[in-house]
Order: sequence, then C-alpha cells, then structure tokens
Amino acid sequence: MIPFVDAHIHLWDLNHIRYDWLSPPFAEDGPNGSVAPIARDYGVADYRADLARWNVVGAVHVDAGAAAESALRETQWLDGLARIEGLPTGIVAFAALNDPDLDALLAAQAAHPRVKGIRHIVNWHADPQRTYGPVDLTVDPQWQAGYALLAKYGLSFDLQCYPGQMPGLASLIERHPDIPVIVNHMGMPVLTDADGLDMWRAGMTALSRLPHVAVKLSGMGFIRRDWSRETVAHLVLETIDLFGVERCAFASDTPTDKLFGPIDRYMEAYHAIVADFPEADRRALFGGNANRLYRLGLDL
Repeated sequence: MIPFVDAHIHLWDLNHIRYDWLSPPFAEDGPNGSVAPIARDYGVADYRADLARWNVVGAVHVDAGAAAESALRETQWLDGLARIEGLPTGIVAFAALNDPDLDALLAAQAAHPRVKGIRHIVNWHADPQRTYGPVDLTVDPQWQAGYALLAKYGLSFDLQCYPGQMPGLASLIERHPDIPVIVNHMGMPVLTDADGLDMWRAGMTALSRLPHVAVKLSGMGFIRRDWSRETVAHLVLETIDLFGVERCAFASDTPTDKLFGPIDRYMEAYHAIVADFPEADRRALFGGNANRLYRLGLDL
C-alpha cells in the first residue's frame, strides 16, 4: 500500500491540558453537534489503532483547541510524545494572530523544530449555529498584521474559514507569497446556505489562483454529517481540478471526523475516489504533498 502522511490529526490528554470544547456540558446546537463521543483521551496508540490498515509513515498534528494559555504547553507535550512514539512528525501550533504578544508567542512556538505552522480558526458565519466566533477576525487590521508576522518565523498558516470569507482573504494571502497557506477541510462549504455551493466555488477559485495555497481533502462530516462517498466524491474531484494534484493532500482529521463515521470509511472513500488516478498522483495525494507542504523531510 502507498505510504500515508496524514496531513491533519489531533491528540489529547484531558488530564494534562484542558480543552473547553471537549468539556461538559455538551450541546447539540454547535457547528458539529455534540462532541461527547470523542471527549476522552486520544493518544498515539489510539491513532495507530484507528489507522492500522493505512501504512502511516508520518502525521501532522494540528492545534486541538486547547485554551490559548496552554498552546505552548501543548507543543511541549507533543514534542515529548514524538521523541518517545515517533509521532507526530510535524506540528501546526496555535497562536491567536490578533494577540498583542504575538511576536513572542510565535518565537516560542517556532523554537520547536517540529512546529511548521500556525492555525487560528476563523470560521465566521451569520448563522449563530454555524459560526465559531462572534466576529469575523479576518477583516480586523490587527489580525491581518499578525498574519504578516508568520513570515518572520518561516511558518505556514493553516486556514480554517468559511467560503464567504475567502474572497476577502485572497487579497491578504496574495500580498504575502512567502507565507504558505493550507486550507483545512476542503474549504468547508455550507451546503445549507441557499448559495452555499456557488459561494464555495467562488471562494476556492479565488484561493486556487494563488500558487502558495494548498488544500487538505478532509472533514467530510463538516460538509454534511450524513456524508457518503457518493455525496462527496464530486466535491473532492472538483477541488483537485481547481488546485491540481500537487496542491492537495488527504487527511484523516481523526478523532474529530469520527463524530461522523469510522476512519476506515473515510480512507476507503478517499482511495476509491482517486482509484483511477496514476500511481504517482495517488502517492502525492496521500503522502508526498503533505511531506512537502509541511517540510517534514521524510524519505518516501
């Protein structure tokens, strides 16, 4: 089986670091419904068990939503895990780009060689049940100035937003070609919006025109909780058409995506969707691209 460099995973030890979103009470009315089923410790052994069939040779840990003051502690914990367990291979750490102390925060994170990038989730939607925060941070000049600081530390940015924010973000991203951007979860189209698919196509097209923007093929349950291979295949293929094979990478997003189905079902669907692609393309989509985008230095 071709090697899998998983471009998006989460690990947590709930006794070590607090994650408010994984702490009761759990509500059904948030963007992803109740997260109670995954509100338990998830370590490297759990990850390897979930991905046992898929020839994992590397994995990128993406900020798991710890409280802001615990962001550096999360990185330190992950570094310790990596030394013992061999995973994660790379880390996308948290820093709020509108934090007045951002320069110092980025310096502290970038001091860890496994830290390759930063994620600050900015999903904003007018629907209170869809939005992740009360305001659209991406239009805030302080947030935009913080984004520009990433280049100073050689960090990429993991962009998790909604399609309606993408056209505005495209001009910011274009002004900073030295900051690689990796779009999370296929751009998270909001199919319940009347123009959700058109808005997604417009936003993703704007981002795809920028050569330093790539995208992760993951998070199908964020698009529709009742996802199936048949309902998401056209979106996956359309994304690959837009960005090109070389700027797309499959990811498990475990354990979050387990809210919407077993990880094997995702992986089976992903392999089936691109089964007709040349082997070199499949190797890139499942391993080579993540290795390159996150500067992991793995010998594949």
